[in-house]
Amino acid sequence: MRAVVYKGPFEVAIEQVEDPRIQHPNDVLVRVTSTAICGSDLHMYEGRTAAEPGIVFGHENLGVVEETGEGVTTLSKGDRVVMPFNVACGFCKNCSAGFTGFCLTVNPGFAGGAYGYVAMGPYTGGQAEYVRVPYADFNCLKLPEGTEKETDFVLLADIFPTGYHGNELADVRPGDSVAVYGAGPVGLMAAYSAMLRGASKVFVVDRVAERLQKAEEIGAVPIDFSQGNPAEQIKEQTGGEGTDKGIDAVGYQAQAQGEDREEPAIVLNSLVETVRPTGALGIPGLYVPSDPGGPDEQAKKGMLMVSVGRLFEKGLRLGTGQCNVKRYNRHLRDMIIADRAKPSFVVSHELPLDQASSAYEKFDKRVEGYTKVVLHPQAA
Repeated sequence: MRAVVYKGPFEVAIEQVEDPRIQHPNDVLVRVTSTAICGSDLHMYEGRTAAEPGIVFGHENLGVVEETGEGVTTLSKGDRVVMPFNVACGFCKNCSAGFTGFCLTVNPGFAGGAYGYVAMGPYTGGQAEYVRVPYADFNCLKLPEGTEKETDFVLLADIFPTGYHGNELADVRPGDSVAVYGAGPVGLMAAYSAMLRGASKVFVVDRVAERLQKAEEIGAVPIDFSQGNPAEQIKEQTGGEGTDKGIDAVGYQAQAQGEDREEPAIVLNSLVETVRPTGALGIPGLYVPSDPGGPDEQAKKGMLMVSVGRLFEKGLRLGTGQCNVKRYNRHLRDMIIADRAKPSFVVSHELPLDQASSAYEKFDKRVEGYTKVVLHPQAA
């Protein structure tokens, strides 16, 4: 089958790879009709992880069941399904508690598994014509038949639940004011989710004009950090108090204000200043224990200069960690079906799989309006 294969820093290619097959009675094979490029994929694409050439990318996958293992009980050939990026067993201590992003079964020696991602287990990615889904009864979420709302539903694999998760981590409640740092796909989903949860005012911080425009279009207040200290800009619009809650949708590749260099802790420290005393921070943005491209020796070890003193002084609460997609995807799916949510506003490009190489390049450079790319390996 054809698949997106990592060749080395800043290079992917469409290559023929071995077809997946049923390996366990609880597996299914899915014919992939939509698969999205994630900002997390760019970390590997840029050589900022330990990913080695040959890995097939793709953890945001939707398609149609083609074959089922003999132990699968709730799925049949022809079912349209979307899979969380988390590969999870459904029965370990963490999965039973709802922490499916930290499954203890699927990736021995590590809490958590995912498709097509470095250190997240032996699960081939879905930027390909087919993908194998283990523990399929648990990991597949059924969708309505047909092709309607395809670009909404594919976002249930990762970024819509992840944006919502940022709000859960920050305990966003009706009436809260919220500052979201980052207007990439996850940041826009976090802002959108805050509004769905009844936030009174949502600020979105970025410097890319097209992304700030997207934020404004959904009713958020855009804050351009290239025009001045974002915490101060937000305080000026909140009576000097700051927001009730804050969400980091950027992670460790954050850019220094007014300079063309990375400053990995700047978003964390900006949020500490942005959120009012006794508020809360949610951090779904990715941080890693090892970053080969870090700007200094400490950053390369995942150690950042965070203002813990101010965090403590202000009595701020802190929630971190990758999204447990299963905790949210069913009710977010139902909101899409009921036309109460339409996350596909964030999708800028839908392309055939063969254009993946140029799509990665343009998405990485933030050019030509690239905000979120959905690839279509096969017809629905």
